Amino acid sequence: MKILLTGGGTAGHVNPALAIAETVKRNLPTAEVLFCGTEGGMERRLVAEAGYPYYPIEVMGLSRSLSPKNIRALYLALTSPHKAKRLLRQLTPDLVVGTGGYVSWPVLAAAASLGIPTALHESNAVPGLTVKRLSGRVDLLMLNFPEAERNLKKAKRTVHVGNPLRQGFASLTREEARRRLGIPEAARLTVSFGGSLGAMALNTAILELFEHYTLKHPEEYHIHGCGSRYYPHVMANIRERFGALPERIGVLEYLKEMPTLMAAADLLICRSGAMTVTEVALSHRASILIPSPNVAGDHQKKNAEALSSLGAALLLPEEELNGLSLTAAVGSILGNTEKRKAMERAAAGFGVPDANRRILRELLQLIEKKKSGAT
Repeated sequence: MKILLTGGGTAGHVNPALAIAETVKRNLPTAEVLFCGTEGGMERRLVAEAGYPYYPIEVMGLSRSLSPKNIRALYLALTSPHKAKRLLRQLTPDLVVGTGGYVSWPVLAAAASLGIPTALHESNAVPGLTVKRLSGRVDLLMLNFPEAERNLKKAKRTVHVGNPLRQGFASLTREEARRRLGIPEAARLTVSFGGSLGAMALNTAILELFEHYTLKHPEEYHIHGCGSRYYPHVMANIRERFGALPERIGVLEYLKEMPTLMAAADLLICRSGAMTVTEVALSHRASILIPSPNVAGDHQKKNAEALSSLGAALLLPEEELNGLSLTAAVGSILGNTEKRKAMERAAAGFGVPDANRRILRELLQLIEKKKSGAT
């Protein structure tokens, strides 16, 4: 069996593809897994690190502002499916699976035209442009948020499967995670982060949270990932404002071992990308979600609303984010054990713990249906 995966542009598109690849190889060791992405996209590096064969294709995303680059992007959108057809004839995959991003367009459009079984996974509550364009062409649309189906009326078949995650999440108890991190059982731990690059608005508010709340409560522990873009600035600000922070407050450039950190936490403060929301839910943790305002379709807000409507998260828009609003939000959750526990139960109800298994089952059934000629 040979499966070709495609998706890229952001980690939110690449990581689901890698999780699907990992699931396939774990359950079907003899299966051949290949990737197709852009020449210079981040997906090339991430796929290479995972060790899968990679085939680049030239395609560009449209800029939201008027730009001469859009002429090139439109040209490639028209011509790249023909190039993708040549690649698919060479690779002869049994199945092509996309996880979003503009590179998915030519590969899946070409596969559908050649009669190769096709599946597409949408992580967000609001489907992206590529997913909408492909929804009527692919054989199967797999959704993380059931409400995404409202925007996919042309889809042949949709199924709610959750979001695929790589191994590690929901496998540790709180106690074991705390032992690994050296966090006392009686402490209350907050973990916050704004992505690998970071978010200035969140960093500023977190430092104010330290001043107004964390430093005044010795039982409070906090681990914050400020992002590579802002790390030098944040550390200089800490030295100027506090001199030094106690050991119970850690500020790092990047948070590694995220499954362990989430398992150990009492509260998470973060953005609301689809993968992050899924990880929060599967970790069964209360959260304060601060959607990024700089994403297409405001989809992070829709993701956050899905959790907050269940009582699993508190949605705090970035335009309302400051030290005082964040301090009030943190205090309302950590200061009320019953409320925090209720949020944890609601988060557990949102997550799909067997998403990887569901996705593999759907993909194998799709291949068999195509082979048998069933519709």
